[in-house]
Amino acid sequence: LLSKITYSDECPTMHATTPSRARIAAAAACSSAAFTSPSSTRTARSPAAEIVTPSCYRSALMKKQGTVNLAELARQAMIERGLQPDFNEEIEREVAALKKPAWKEDHSVRDLRQLPWCSIDNDDSRDLDQLTFAEPGKNGSVRVLIAVADVDVLVKKGTAIDERAAHNTTSVYTAARVFPMLPEELSTDLTSLNEHEERFAMIAELTIDDGHTSEGDVYFARVYNHAKLAYDRVAAWLDGEDEAPEKVARVKGLAETIRLQDKTADTMRARRHENGALDLETIEPRAVMRDGEVVELRRDRKNNARMLIEDFMIAANGVTARFLERKGFSSIRRVVRSPERW
Repeated sequence: LLSKITYSDECPTMHATTPSRARIAAAAACSSAAFTSPSSTRTARSPAAEIVTPSCYRSALMKKQGTVNLAELARQAMIERGLQPDFNEEIEREVAALKKPAWKEDHSVRDLRQLPWCSIDNDDSRDLDQLTFAEPGKNGSVRVLIAVADVDVLVKKGTAIDERAAHNTTSVYTAARVFPMLPEELSTDLTSLNEHEERFAMIAELTIDDGHTSEGDVYFARVYNHAKLAYDRVAAWLDGEDEAPEKVARVKGLAETIRLQDKTADTMRARRHENGALDLETIEPRAVMRDGEVVELRRDRKNNARMLIEDFMIAANGVTARFLERKGFSSIRRVVRSPERW
């Protein structure tokens, strides 16, 4: 897994003895589901086969002979696909003017800071965009709340930050570097639902009855993240392989709400499968970098904690779509056709 290729002044080429290593380096730098923008010169198929071309990686070669700068390679791939890898000076000025997280004093904004909210994400995540909570409802139902970071309260329409976000539409994750949709001051601080901090958020509330969503609503609220938790650690606890994380034990009611969330997500998943949903087991390798080089590929495996968040976010999307329809607002939806040979 070395990121080494040979280089000549006329044209960077790969020796027959080292194609796989170069391909791995390039694929690790540029492989991302977000790289789907159309290109006038090629179509996005296999990153390993496509990215390693003279036109793409020539500018990524460092002065030191034979070494690929993976971060620069990824940046070049962004540019070739029409994406903007950097933040311009106007954006930097707008960010500098934002001094603190947004806070609305409005009677319509609910105060939900007392609930035992928590975030469950990757170990190294800094942009925390969702919190979850669940409690028993009436007649055996479960009330689920999903708090989603609200960027709109700080980033106004038509600003330079907004226009760049609209252009890229997503954060792009590569092994060597992350290209965030929003400046880090926003995505990891002012709008991130950080641990032990109060934030303004959009709430998707739904009632789950035997795996079915019977009611739903969307509204603004103030929230407080009582614990930042990691997928693998929470999954080990839920599966009985480890004790409860220390942060869970410290917050009153947090263990109970997470176990209820896990049980509720299981029933929701079961109902979706009964309705024809497919559970595709895909391999999602994650490159481990050291000193700018890929030294290992690790596979992120599905577990209960990951599936819990996935299921809740799917439910939040459904609640939001029905809310917009009920209020008479237009929305863009992806419609999946039934397979012909189902």
